[in-house]
Amino acid sequence: MSNVGLIIEEKAANIGNFLVGRLLPFKQKRHVGPFVFIDHMGPTKLKDYQNLDVGPHPHIGLSTLTYLFEGAIMHRDSLGTELEIKPGAVNWMTAGKGVVHSERTPEYLRTTDKVLHGLQIWIALPKELEHTEPSFVHVESNKLPEWSTDDADFKLIAGEFAGYKSKVPVYSPLYLIEIRAKKDFTFSNTKDLYGESALYILEGEIKDGDTSYGTKQLLVAEDSTLCQFEVKANSVIYIFGGEKLPEEHFIFWNFVSSDKEVIEKAKNDWINHKFPIIPTDKDDYVPLPDPLLNSKLK
Repeated sequence: MSNVGLIIEEKAANIGNFLVGRLLPFKQKRHVGPFVFIDHMGPTKLKDYQNLDVGPHPHIGLSTLTYLFEGAIMHRDSLGTELEIKPGAVNWMTAGKGVVHSERTPEYLRTTDKVLHGLQIWIALPKELEHTEPSFVHVESNKLPEWSTDDADFKLIAGEFAGYKSKVPVYSPLYLIEIRAKKDFTFSNTKDLYGESALYILEGEIKDGDTSYGTKQLLVAEDSTLCQFEVKANSVIYIFGGEKLPEEHFIFWNFVSSDKEVIEKAKNDWINHKFPIIPTDKDDYVPLPDPLLNSKLK
């Protein structure tokens, strides 16, 4: 993988009452293909009095992908969806012109000790789909493509790769691949990658020649795709990327759009309570953070 152009160390960020490791965006890299935002949640041990409670908040212009390694999250949204996500499954919510959702510890776990660990990802929509109607799709773990070699177990979480296609209904060419190494091996499927590529090391180590990279590092390719690299035994890595969207996309709080005025309207609509409500979680509201109230994208 001699074309590593950027090495990003996971950095802490606070989402309400929960600390996460933020991977994207980063000052030197705002996106990889259509991927514009990635948070690594945990692993966090929560006591019987501690719970995840991210109240109702809005999104526009993107799809969110939630993928858990441990624990459970109850998802509720303004479409009327109320569904628990568990490890290995995918929650795929497309915000389009606007949606509101909340993420909380399920009721049956709120008074017990528990662990929460997973990824939350934002994928920008193509310009022509930014104002589409919002939607929600849940794909169980056993519905995602999985295959094994002597060296590793593979799962295609989203997109297309190596002749496989995930049931997650993406809107542009992309891939998100999980690789669990059984032993040391060389990843050489580079011809099956396309667009921009990056690699996140959840556990373990990879080697590129004499250089080693370890846990919680994100490696971004300098050109279009990753070169071959050695994966050490028992490592867990995620390769993601895809075709870069032709338009520049902007992020402001929870909003993504190719049009700054659309983001400004969404900001004002949220402040003035013009977004739809969550039928089963309507008595809570995450306000726009004070530092953003009078700020605009430049």
